[in-house]
Amino acid sequence: MAKTKAILVAVDGSGTSDRAVRHACDLLTAGLAAELHLLNAQPNLGGAISTFVSKEQIDSYHREEGEKALATAIEIAKRAGVAAKTHIGVGRQGEVVSDFVTKLEAGLVVIGTRGHTGLAGVLLGSVAQDVIAHVKVPVTLVK
Repeated sequence: MAKTKAILVAVDGSGTSDRAVRHACDLLTAGLAAELHLLNAQPNLGGAISTFVSKEQIDSYHREEGEKALATAIEIAKRAGVAAKTHIGVGRQGEVVSDFVTKLEAGLVVIGTRGHTGLAGVLLGSVAQDVIAHVKVPVTLVK
C-alpha cells in the first residue's frame, strides 16, 4: 500500500460524520502515519443573494457555519489524542473535497453515509455519492 500523507475527513456536524472522524482517529492511533485534516464544505451562497449581502457577510456566514460543523469533530480528535487541521471550503461538496485532496495530497477520504434520495442515495447518501464521483483516491464510507 502506498504511503498516505494525509487523511481527509468530510465533516458536516452530523452523527455519521462524527463516526467518520472516530474511524479516522482509530486508523491513526493504530499506527497509520498520516496527518488528519477535517473539512467542512459550505454551499455557495453567490448568485442573487450577493446582490443584497456583502461578500464579507457571506464569508463570515460560511466561516461561522463551518466552525459550528467542525466543533464536535475537533473535540473527537482531541479526545483521541490526534492533532487535526481544519479547513472550510465553499462550493459543491464533491468538488470541494476533490480540490482539498489534491491540495493536501491526501491518500484517503473518510466520509459518513446518509440516505437522502433515490436508491443510490438511500445506500450511500447524496454527498457521499458526489465525493466518490469527484475524487481519485480511496474513499472509506462509515455508517
